[in-house]
Amino acid sequence: MGIVTTISTWLIPCFLLLVLGVAQWKKLPSYELFVEGGKEGVQLAFSLLPFLVGMLVAISILRSSGALDASIGLIAPILTAIGIPPDIVPLALVRPISGNAALGVTSELIATHGPDSFIGRLASTMQGSTDTTLYILTVYFGAVGIKKMRYAVKVGLLADLVGIIASIIIVTLIFG
Repeated sequence: MGIVTTISTWLIPCFLLLVLGVAQWKKLPSYELFVEGGKEGVQLAFSLLPFLVGMLVAISILRSSGALDASIGLIAPILTAIGIPPDIVPLALVRPISGNAALGVTSELIATHGPDSFIGRLASTMQGSTDTTLYILTVYFGAVGIKKMRYAVKVGLLADLVGIIASIIIVTLIFG
């Protein structure tokens, strides 16, 4: 076994033993604290469920209604003129909303065009260069009860836009 494999195999068990050792040394009730943390985790999961279901329904409606395909059809000539493949637009639109939906779009693009194609490379780079901003804001801000998230949304979506543009420029320069 290589050193990286050995470290990754033993890292989590050693960390757990370290935490239990510190809890014993400080005379803390480690099992009771673990159970209490588990209860809080379950409560948090139930409080986040409405936000997650709402977001997944919205994504499903957007894709199933054909609104996404119609909007791409409108802007396809402009994108083609500036050298951006229109096939990549669904990924750019879905990525800030849902990581699972974006992974599905990326998988479809790679299956259709191939992993070594320009679109496959662009989709992979875009997937790694952007984040699920709206999902993160919904889950984390919803968990702590933050209602005013206007600046966080603006900055997060701006960062996603920069990631999308940078992906297009870099993949075009390297592979185009």
